[in-house]
Amino acid sequence: MKEIRAIIRPEKLQDVLDALEKAGHPGVTVAQVEGHGRQAGLVEQFRGREFKVDLLPKMEVRVVCKDSDLERLFKVIADAARTGEIGDGKIFVYDVVDAMRIRSGERGEAAI
Repeated sequence: MKEIRAIIRPEKLQDVLDALEKAGHPGVTVAQVEGHGRQAGLVEQFRGREFKVDLLPKMEVRVVCKDSDLERLFKVIADAARTGEIGDGKIFVYDVVDAMRIRSGERGEAAI
């Protein structure tokens, strides 16, 4: 099993969720996060003064999937989140050792 963590623009969240649903994988966890990469924040003006915003709002989308679904879901998320501009985000993949559905006690891939 694998966990896909995608850090994306907030305005692309619904596109990613819709794409995952269409791909047959509705199970997802979403969190609001802040950060920056090469974009290194923004400089904004407020009442004539400049302010540097170092940490930008982003959304983190987490999906746990079977190894066989990894490449397909990776592409689905990337295609839905891409704008082609700096700050589109990143996708990370982690190994999942085990999982358990609390309600039924199912373990492993049966739990996802």
